[in-house]
Amino acid sequence: MQQITSKKNDVIKEIKKLDAKKNRKKNNRYLIEGLHLIDEALKYNVEIVHVLVTDKYVNHRLVKENYDTAFEITEELSEYISDTKSPQGIFAVAHIDENNKINDFHGKWILLDNVQDPGNVGTIIRTADAAGFDGVILGDNTADIYQGKVQRSTQGSQFHIKTITTDTKYIMGEFKNNGIPVWATEVNRHAKPITELNKVDDVLIVMGNEANGLNQDVLNLADEQTFIPIFGKAESLNVGVAASVMMYYLSLGA
Repeated sequence: MQQITSKKNDVIKEIKKLDAKKNRKKNNRYLIEGLHLIDEALKYNVEIVHVLVTDKYVNHRLVKENYDTAFEITEELSEYISDTKSPQGIFAVAHIDENNKINDFHGKWILLDNVQDPGNVGTIIRTADAAGFDGVILGDNTADIYQGKVQRSTQGSQFHIKTITTDTKYIMGEFKNNGIPVWATEVNRHAKPITELNKVDDVLIVMGNEANGLNQDVLNLADEQTFIPIFGKAESLNVGVAASVMMYYLSLGA
């Protein structure tokens, strides 16, 4: 196994560039950090370019199975390429799957428009997986799924269900053209409590920005506007919590 000890090494320099979304897109690669996430990626046939480990992991099964692409790095380099305060010491550079097409619009889907907090995005993907949803769509100005904090928040669920990144209004139109109802979440005089809507097997739920919700032009495209009733004194729910309630309400059946 080749050892890398310098920040000036070409592999390290290329990995560090992947901190920026534009470089992830340009190089069609991203960094996965942590044993669990890398293991999940390999289980679901994500193409791995490099594996990098500190001496803690040099004899690990995962490294042995990917020995030809593995590098041993120092603890200093592990801290340098990690975006966490306490890196685990195991990383993988993976190819980005550019398949942003939906072949079958049926099923239960959730679309995030301008949801910017990576923790919220990752939580929603993880909950969609747990609730049996078919996919999560990252719309305009939503946190990048290949960002480190988003990946960690998903806990591997991004490999289990369909996730795509596309234009919000375009994809809403595609669902409508395929006869799938689109429900937008918003509290206004046109909106109905979620409990007043008939549960359906096919639906697209649209969630908006943490502070400002959905823009009016997005709301206008929806077939229904809906909200979660609040029975206490809280003004609102966190978007990750609200999305979770919506998804489980639809998944638990009549």
